[in-house]
Amino acid sequence: MTVKVRFAPSPTGKLHVGNIRAALVNWLFARQQGGTFVLRIDDTDRERSTLENEEAIKADLTWLGLEWDETFKQSERFDRYNEVVEKLKAEGRLYPCYETAEELDMKRKIQMGRGKPPVYDRSALNLTDEDKARFEAEGRQPHWRFKLNTPARVEWTDMIRGDVSIDLEALSDPILIREDGSFLYTLPSVVDDVDYGITHIVRGEDHTTNSAVQVQIFEAVGGKAPEMAHFALLTGKSGEGLSKRHGAMSIEEYRDEAGIEPMAIVSLLARVGTSEPIEPFVDAQPLIAGFDFGKFGRSTAKLDPAELDVLNAKILHATPYAAVADRLDGVSEEMWLALQPNINKLADVAELKKIIDGPVTPKIEDANHIAKTLELLPAGELTGDSWQAWTGAIKEATGAKGRALFMPLRQALTGQDHGPDMGMLLPLIGRDKVVARLSGESA
Repeated sequence: MTVKVRFAPSPTGKLHVGNIRAALVNWLFARQQGGTFVLRIDDTDRERSTLENEEAIKADLTWLGLEWDETFKQSERFDRYNEVVEKLKAEGRLYPCYETAEELDMKRKIQMGRGKPPVYDRSALNLTDEDKARFEAEGRQPHWRFKLNTPARVEWTDMIRGDVSIDLEALSDPILIREDGSFLYTLPSVVDDVDYGITHIVRGEDHTTNSAVQVQIFEAVGGKAPEMAHFALLTGKSGEGLSKRHGAMSIEEYRDEAGIEPMAIVSLLARVGTSEPIEPFVDAQPLIAGFDFGKFGRSTAKLDPAELDVLNAKILHATPYAAVADRLDGVSEEMWLALQPNINKLADVAELKKIIDGPVTPKIEDANHIAKTLELLPAGELTGDSWQAWTGAIKEATGAKGRALFMPLRQALTGQDHGPDMGMLLPLIGRDKVVARLSGESA
């Protein structure tokens, strides 16, 4: 079997970490299996779907490196869905219902009050043509339900959850078409999966019951249900629902506002909820090679956004200059290597670069000591060896060592108490600015 999976976002808003985790798991599986990753745009909600959101979804996936092999939009397939609808109506599997939302709510409350599950009673199946005509004369439009074949128990071996068994008698016949004629998610999704040859459905465990219902819909439209894998959902680190404060920022916000690198997000979401440790990866290939549904846990996956900052710093510390050169304005490879160990976000480079470019206001507590260090500064152009030679000469002449040796120089040359390696900074600052700063001048 050639694996073919899909990620199916609705362009009604921005992608967040929960969406991307679903995309990433599908993408990793497809890449590991040498299969096909399909991007399906679920834009059947014509009022809320926008082209702007669709383009933003594609931009986010591209930024994260989750390239797709095929793509299509559901809005271009309404004729196909309507064809299937007519088939299901003719076979008696789709039937019209005229209850209002209030009437259905009242039915549910009565059933629950009697200790029964709130399952739709199928009373619409008993409507006569006269009943339907009367409802429509009142201005009611029907919603359409799919008639489940019951009694029946749907069973499958889930690639994450193991053996799953769901009794369809405990479920209501699902609504597939709303009163206004628009489709709910279920029918177009099933038709697309059949038509495009989707072999595996990989999604959150909140869809497990839906999957049981969809098995019969697959059969009704002439297809076979794909293999399934339902992964545990994400929560905040303390088990709370994901809100913006708890990590549900949009991917766009992580990129454009928080300055997070794409591989930090990929590294975290690829491992959260699995038995493997969360580690920083500069490249996705090790994640692809090690992907295994058997490593996914059944417990809720907990997301700590603070881990993104840690991963981000570690990834940048291991990133070669060539990978970021086009994002660094006026930063040479030598400068990148000097500043790299001290950055947490790529934007930090611009701030640290000011130490080199200046102007810097020197911090000098002992002017006599600094004057002596200036006298001992090696002659000529400063190089990578100059710092060691210079500090050796200062130590020999003054007896200073450790913090007393290095801190006054750092403060005078950078105006700060901490920062990048001085041996690497010295030649980048250059002799003229070193002399000026040691003389107490801003330079």
